[in-house]
Amino acid sequence: MSALMLAFAVCACGVALAAARPGAVDQIMPPAAMPLTAAQRLAREAPAIDPQVLSLALAAVQCARAGGVGMTAERLAVIDYSMPSLQRRLWVFDLRSHELLYREWVAHGSGSGGNLPTHFSNEDGSHASSVGLFVTGATYTGRNGYSLRMDGLEPGFNDAAMDRAIVMHGADYVNVAADKGIGRLGRSWGCPALRSAVARPIIDVMKDGQFVFAYYPEQAWLARSALLHCPAAQLASQTAAAPSR
Repeated sequence: MSALMLAFAVCACGVALAAARPGAVDQIMPPAAMPLTAAQRLAREAPAIDPQVLSLALAAVQCARAGGVGMTAERLAVIDYSMPSLQRRLWVFDLRSHELLYREWVAHGSGSGGNLPTHFSNEDGSHASSVGLFVTGATYTGRNGYSLRMDGLEPGFNDAAMDRAIVMHGADYVNVAADKGIGRLGRSWGCPALRSAVARPIIDVMKDGQFVFAYYPEQAWLARSALLHCPAAQLASQTAAAPSR
């Protein structure tokens, strides 16, 4: 975390220098010719995603990279837990080509609630999902089959993910046709579980240092997340909010 804080300080200096040179960007490129931002390009690929959630995800990614984390990441998965489980609330993006690779159903933890989750936790034994930014690790085959380790980057909110064995995996209980009868998807013990048919290909594009961002409007996290409030994240949010041309 000390490396992250050092990088945040460097970012702050960069922001201050840019602010001291008003009009510098305009001199390079007239406003009318400004290209779409990354957030705008991704949002065009996924019109059903909440653009504010996508902007938060990209801001957190920018902040993590400013601290030297996920520098080689090429993919970003965004989970919007403010949506019901019976809706497709997982998007997987290619950050280089700005393409949408997958939009899928994803289960949440039994400790988080029913069809619409309301509770999130970093505590072992809670069986609840966690919010915030994760970076993926290696794959393995365990009791849930082919699985992907996830390392939480947000102290107090998801940094216990490794100890809790919060991983991405496939599950037979993620079955929309069957689960509509009970009014929700089947639930995990906190893991983002996928349909068995798509788990392997999604895990394969998300393994080894990619980003996963899990969103819910949890006020404590939104207020205290270091990854949402570093200078790099704030600059990314302002850029994402700029009108397209």
